[in-house]
Amino acid sequence: MSPKTVKCDLLIAGSGAAGMAAALKAASEGHSVIVAEKSQWLGGTTAISGGWAWVPGNKQGVAEGDTREEIETYIRALAEDCFKAEMVETFLDEVPEAIDWLERETDVEFVYPEMAPDYQMDVPGAKASGRAISGKMADARMLGTNRLRLRPYLDTYTVFGYMPEVGPDIGEFLHANQSWKSFVYVTKKLLKTWAETAVFRRSFDRTNGNSLMVRMVSSAAKLGIRMWTGTPVTKIVRNEHGSVTGAVLGGAQACTVEARLGVVIAAGGYSADAALRGQHWRHDPQGHNHFTPTVGHDGDNVRLAAPLGGHVDTAVHEPAAWAPVTVFTGLRGQQRIFPHLRAFGLPGLIAVNRRGERFANESSSYHDFGVAMIRDNTGADDTVGYIIADSKAMRKYGIGYAKPWPIPQGYFKKTGFLHRADTVEELADKIGVDARGLKKTLAEFNSGAARGEDPKFNRGSNWFHHFKGDMAHTPNPNLEPIDKGPYYAARIQMGDLGAYSGLAVDPHSRVLDQDDRPIPGLFAAGSAAVSIFGGGYPGYGANIGPALVFGYTIGRDAAGLARQSHGPAATETSKGA
Repeated sequence: MSPKTVKCDLLIAGSGAAGMAAALKAASEGHSVIVAEKSQWLGGTTAISGGWAWVPGNKQGVAEGDTREEIETYIRALAEDCFKAEMVETFLDEVPEAIDWLERETDVEFVYPEMAPDYQMDVPGAKASGRAISGKMADARMLGTNRLRLRPYLDTYTVFGYMPEVGPDIGEFLHANQSWKSFVYVTKKLLKTWAETAVFRRSFDRTNGNSLMVRMVSSAAKLGIRMWTGTPVTKIVRNEHGSVTGAVLGGAQACTVEARLGVVIAAGGYSADAALRGQHWRHDPQGHNHFTPTVGHDGDNVRLAAPLGGHVDTAVHEPAAWAPVTVFTGLRGQQRIFPHLRAFGLPGLIAVNRRGERFANESSSYHDFGVAMIRDNTGADDTVGYIIADSKAMRKYGIGYAKPWPIPQGYFKKTGFLHRADTVEELADKIGVDARGLKKTLAEFNSGAARGEDPKFNRGSNWFHHFKGDMAHTPNPNLEPIDKGPYYAARIQMGDLGAYSGLAVDPHSRVLDQDDRPIPGLFAAGSAAVSIFGGGYPGYGANIGPALVFGYTIGRDAAGLARQSHGPAATETSKGA
């Protein structure tokens, strides 16, 4: 162990939504808190995410008449045989208190959109609004000296440095090459972003998950929470009675931390660990068939908890929140990843397999699309598909990272992201897809799309589909024939937004041992813990919503749980060192 010893009440591994929610609530209760972040940046994967939180039972949903029965019906349908009744009940009980506290007592502010449909609108209990909320845009100057410590955006997902928000903001960007009003709006946003970046190294306006983390880190600084970056937790320490009493830290703040109330593992899941993926993910048995855009999800949750009996809960019908990605090579030779979370729900784009056939509803959620893509590639060496577009769609919308007119296409072709050909046959040959199959697919798709219909998958049939499309496009926001050359394609592979099969925990977020008994003083939340939705993906923010809520309850309840396991001495607050 390190010769240096530091004391606190609660030690938290990871600085994303779950870790910071636990830190904020514990500190507000008068406890001393250390957040140990292994990377150089604060914010975790939350900082590069969309920043939504799926929190049914919030004040907007209640005002709109959403009921507990409807919410449970919806979650139960998505969880299938993996419904975690006690965990779901706890989550729904705690949502109102957690969200209200964050808004009332911290710098966190949420936006309650008029429309944020659940991902499976055809399932009983689904709602078009009232369950998903997002972080309000933040001015990063509120961070003071911590401003440049926050993790930057995922650059492939920005529009020339600016990160559009889902909703009206991204709608303006979608129509920037079609509407003078939208063009002016986008130009102002970009010029402001570029000017601030040139002078201050990073723009002040922070959106999506970055804005949420700006507000949480700002609040943490005000509460005196010690936030140590470049400091991995390397080992959990417990006493002779089996209670967790701290951890060994490496890196910039190498020491042994004595944590009176315990340790919270909020360092992400195991998406980036090939060996763990090989054990738990059916499409990636060799560990080389998956590419994650998450950050820090290196399996620390499993490695830290395993010596104490912690284990992965596999009682989920899908082990991760799937997201198709394009993997390409940057001009400096580095691997780059673009997650396709919205792009091919737009008119004039479809996804096909090696046979040139459509295999899923492109306007479904990225998770459900991923389920279909994995199933379609069963038995193949790798999980692949191809997004197809014609010149109309490419000029109007682009394909994800490959921007539309008037942006030149040279860079996107040179990096291998975008493929172009004058004819369907030539494109099929270039990307390795069956030409006859692709021509047949396009003929069938175009026939229905001209009428605003999709007989094969019923694409564009509900509010969620439309929300992913172009609401100004008629007769269907999601459909347009693909019939004008040249033709374009982007190769997609399987990625994720976080593992669902995380550490087994109880409703208090205590990590369970091999006999399903709580390990005193050891907690897990966020992607480090098993998903409460049983492998289903209910809506925008299905990862961040539970992370905020269970992080909050850990911070609130850690002292009480410590008293139960350690006795009255646990009431004495540590002053730190």
